[in-house]
Amino acid sequence: MSEFQLPPQHELNLKNILALDFGEKFIGVASFCVNRDPFPSPYGRIANTSSDAVVKELQKIIQDEMIEILVIGLPHLLDGKKTSTTTKAEGFIQFIKEHFSLPIEEQDETLSTFEAESRMKNSPRYNFKVDMKQIDAVAASIILEDFIRRKKRENDL
Repeated sequence: MSEFQLPPQHELNLKNILALDFGEKFIGVASFCVNRDPFPSPYGRIANTSSDAVVKELQKIIQDEMIEILVIGLPHLLDGKKTSTTTKAEGFIQFIKEHFSLPIEEQDETLSTFEAESRMKNSPRYNFKVDMKQIDAVAASIILEDFIRRKKRENDL
């Protein structure tokens, strides 16, 4: 069983999941179908220009990709403490809960952007450079990877 596969009887089996990496300018997006896709993949980013624009774009992605679950990253300091960014992300999560009826999961995203930069610098896919137009989506895919790993651990307990 690969790192991102779950047992067939798992509640997430064959579920289409969308992960969001909240940012004040852009929201990174990644997608994954459990036990169908080999691993979570960057999907793109949404310009965070207005609440209406974000809702409209998310509605389109959710419909086009038949998304069943949203996972939203929640940043903390390394010691687990909240920051002003944590508070803004919590506000975003509440906003999403008010506008969408899908199940919404929170996932710790500590160091996801740092990890995204590292992956980009070490990948021919990104020409071994950090591409600021794609970093949010790569960070969202890391959030989604961490979510699947956590669900896998919880299943193993």
